[in-house]
Amino acid sequence: MTDLSDQPTMPFDDFWRWLVGHPNCIVRAGTPEAVLYDDEDLHWHFFEEEPGSLVIQVLRGKLLVGELLLAPELISYVQGMPGEREDEYIFELVTESENESYAAYYFVLVHGFGDDAEPGPASRVH
Repeated sequence: MTDLSDQPTMPFDDFWRWLVGHPNCIVRAGTPEAVLYDDEDLHWHFFEEEPGSLVIQVLRGKLLVGELLLAPELISYVQGMPGEREDEYIFELVTESENESYAAYYFVLVHGFGDDAEPGPASRVH
């Protein structure tokens, strides 16, 4: 498990508004149980299915490849940190209880929250 104690945090709503504007910067997204990967011929689609239920889809044309259902009421905050590769930045959506904190969801992008001006690798659209 990642040590979450010394990384910058932000409210989920701020992160979500920013993420929806950066779908071409996503490398992968998931939960501890499953992961969706980006590819050149795929695109990410975000929408609210009903109040309180967010949907992240990976599509090839109109074909659904994968889907992640996100429950924002479970997210206490978002934790951002550099990834293992220099061209990746990880955002963990953290759930807290009385006894523990853990990343319920995560997104890996080609740049950090404040790095919008920096272009991603040549193979990525930004």
